[in-house]
Amino acid sequence: MTERATILGAEIAYEVIGDGLAFIWGHGLSQSRVAESVFGLIDFDRLPGQIVRYDARGHGESESTPDLPGYGWDQLALDQLALADHLGIDRYISAGASMGCGTALHAAVSAPNRVARCVLVIPPTAWETRATQAGEWQRIATMIEHDGVEPTIAARAAQPLPDPLADDAHVRDRQAAATRAWDPTRLAHVMRGAGHADFPTRDQVAAITAPTLILAWTGDPVHPDTTAHQLHELLPDSVLHVASTSSELSTWTSLVADFVSS
Repeated sequence: MTERATILGAEIAYEVIGDGLAFIWGHGLSQSRVAESVFGLIDFDRLPGQIVRYDARGHGESESTPDLPGYGWDQLALDQLALADHLGIDRYISAGASMGCGTALHAAVSAPNRVARCVLVIPPTAWETRATQAGEWQRIATMIEHDGVEPTIAARAAQPLPDPLADDAHVRDRQAAATRAWDPTRLAHVMRGAGHADFPTRDQVAAITAPTLILAWTGDPVHPDTTAHQLHELLPDSVLHVASTSSELSTWTSLVADFVSS
């Protein structure tokens, strides 16, 4: 059941299922709880513990806010920690995909005594490669503002899919439907906000002691497996799995469930 709370000036929509150690999940840029229910990398129904899912500010059923730096991953991490406060959660597993991965890293840096573990799924471009990707989000935002979402959908359809999704004939249709569900003004706004996002510094990441599971895939320049390998080298207590096939991708829920239970 969807609930709502005002978190750091924005109304955030969230849901809580189950009991036990909390697992707070952050979705990716331009995603939402609804979009992930249609095409999610993880089957949350198979995970143990208390599962908390929420729409990040500006996404899904959560409120948009005008300040673009508020969409940086460091600020989204403060949203996550404040949501945990609202729910009376002290220690939890911080997890997420892409934007949610950046959120989890910043949460672990900001509140190391509260983040018991991390699950980092498809880590995106970061550090030296981030500026180029930020420029791409700005370009896409301008395209959406001028021409709507259809040119963006067409441009995405012309790009290769990540290797584990290459044989899924319905991925493009699901992606297009999710993009068309957006209000174009809101979508362009969060894309511009993404230009203010990056990981913590390498030194800050290396200081994270929470056990961490990293799940990456190949064939995706927006989420290059090189980022995952760098994180694995930096994080002192991490495990890395890289998927190149659909069968390897299908193991991710079990890997997360085992990691959460261990």
